[in-house]
Amino acid sequence: MPLPFEALLPYAIMIGMFGVTGTGLAVVKTMRNEGKRPRYSLDEWDRQMMARDRRLTGTLRGQTNEAVAPLGFELSNPWKLEKRIS
Repeated sequence: MPLPFEALLPYAIMIGMFGVTGTGLAVVKTMRNEGKRPRYSLDEWDRQMMARDRRLTGTLRGQTNEAVAPLGFELSNPWKLEKRIS
């Protein structure tokens, strides 16, 4: 006995909605990362470099190829020095 296609329509709709949702989430994640792939497993070095990129370019994922830092950048160093032992 053949299976009527009307019985499979709800399954087709559910699978289609999973595809639409997955594609939508991927697009939103890519837009949040300025068109680049998302970063995973960030360590402290990556976070420091991302903060540096944000200070240099104004965006989290932006990078620059300028050899000279912009004015005022030399005073915005977030790295702290250890106190001297005396």
